[in-house]
Amino acid sequence: MEHKIEASEDKGNVLILKPEEGKNFWQPVPANGHISVRISPDFLDVETPFSLGTQTLPPKGYVREHAHPMHDEVLHFISGQGVAIVEGVEYPAEPGVTIFVGRNRKHKFVNTSEDQDLHWLWFIQPNGLEHFFEEIGRPMQAGETPPEPFARPENVLEIERRTAFAAPDKL
Repeated sequence: MEHKIEASEDKGNVLILKPEEGKNFWQPVPANGHISVRISPDFLDVETPFSLGTQTLPPKGYVREHAHPMHDEVLHFISGQGVAIVEGVEYPAEPGVTIFVGRNRKHKFVNTSEDQDLHWLWFIQPNGLEHFFEEIGRPMQAGETPPEPFARPENVLEIERRTAFAAPDKL
């Protein structure tokens, strides 16, 4: 069960989550995987706004090329096999690889496996990415069967602009 110790005058919060806790969302095509938001200013007060979570892409799924206009992002790959394409250069996305992507740097992730999920931890500062995932996704419950692939909302570009993405014409 979630455990939270509230901040005091001279000490910050403590938050401990089990694997099924946090906010979890199925993601639309082309990713088709799921997101788990683990830490967000929506959950507790933090000195510097950031969010942290995990993303899982099924075999042959991908995260389309994008950039974050004011955000630094760190990705640490936990399991699976894939590629990260950063500024047009392909890098392995495999267990133990860590990638830092600064603001306005184009990046894309592809699960190249035929039979394994690609799973990674993400950290972004300032936060905002978690709001995008929530607005385009569908709530996910622990143990739930994945839904059939579903489309992104029609207003996805507006959602991107409000959250953590550079406009497509700025890539």
